[in-house]
Amino acid sequence: MNEDLQNNILKEKVEKALETIRPYLKADGGDVELVKVTPEGIVEVKLTGACVDCPMSLMTLRAGVERVLIREVPGIRRVEAVN
Repeated sequence: MNEDLQNNILKEKVEKALETIRPYLKADGGDVELVKVTPEGIVEVKLTGACVDCPMSLMTLRAGVERVLIREVPGIRRVEAVN
């Protein structure tokens, strides 16, 4: 399988996993956007809405988003927030 196809499949799996998290973020006025998935298994996301200024956003990123993505998508190693 070529690298682009693998990356697209990985992105689809990440998006599907993010959909399971979104209702919790939206309940507090926030959301998360997928920016990119690197070949090394690092997911870059952008926190939006209320998540931008929330003092708990790092905990949400690590304990919520990262934990779900690592559990649901094989090959994901880390999640990083980007602006």
